[in-house]
This record gives sequence, C-alpha cells and structure tokens, in this order.
Amino acid sequence: MADKPIRADKATAVAELTESFRNAGATVLTEYRGLTVSQLTQLRRSLGKETSYTVAKNTLAKRAASDAGISGLDEMFTGPTALTFVSGDVVEAAKGLRDFAKANPKLVIKGGVFEGKAISAAEVTKLADLESREVLLAKLAGAMKGNLSKAAALFQAPLSKAARAAAALADKREKEGAEAA
Repeated sequence: MADKPIRADKATAVAELTESFRNAGATVLTEYRGLTVSQLTQLRRSLGKETSYTVAKNTLAKRAASDAGISGLDEMFTGPTALTFVSGDVVEAAKGLRDFAKANPKLVIKGGVFEGKAISAAEVTKLADLESREVLLAKLAGAMKGNLSKAAALFQAPLSKAARAAAALADKREKEGAEAA
C-alpha cells in the first residue's frame, strides 16, 4: 500500500487527515451505516465546536494514520468509517458519542486513538464514564481545601493549648490568692 503512488486529490485528503490525526487529542472511529444525513448532522452538532466528525475512505484513513505515526488501527478500518477528531475535552466527546449511540443503535463505536495509542471500543466507553474535567477539578480543589483546613487547625493547636494553659494557670493563681486571703 505504501509503495503505490496516489493521485493529487487523494494526496491532499491524506495530508489533511494526517494533520487532523496529529492535532487531535483523541480520535474515535465509528461506523455510521444506516444513519440518515439529518442524524449525522445532529451528531456533529451534539459533539461541539472542538470536535469534528469526518467520513473518510478506509484506505486514505489508514495511510493518514500510518503517516501520523499511529499503529494498531488497521483492523478497525472496515465498513463505512467516520473519524471523530477531538481537540477539546475527550471525555465530553466520548460521552456525546456514547449517548448518541444509545439513542441511535446504528452508530457503532469501533475504537480509537488516545494519547497516541490505539484503544478499543470498551476503553472509549470507559472514557465516557469518567466525570468531566470541571467536575474532577472541583473535587480536587475541595480535597485540597479540606487538607489545608486540617493543616491550619493543626498549626493553631499548639497556640490554643498554650493560651488555655496560661488561662488555667492564671485561674489557679487567682484561686490560691483568694484562699490565702
């Protein structure tokens, strides 16, 4: 396949796909057989602006993936294939694909690429099951705030103990002074 010359129009398509593979944080391969144009348009809209959904010929997509340095996808390039290039939040895009596939069973998630490595359809589903980036960051901030509060209380404890001890000592001296008088 790599030694065959390709036409100029196909070469530009391969170059565009290669650039998309390189620039995307993740790529998900899907089979869209049986979906209408309006359903595909709805899917594209639901994925957001930072995600592109592209239908490509398998031979061109294979060549683009190998040119981008991605291996392990060859067995996924069977049947009608569409590529979802995610440049934004990978979890949100995976959730969008999973939810659309639940509503439209004709959309089949084949697998994809995440951080330069091929992943299976089950791993794409695991990504979709994660909470969004904002939720994870909020949980991290809450955990850090809780630990900082504990640290502040720990640092204040010796001062509080010293103040209580001084107050108890003063009370004791007052009582001793009152008893002596």
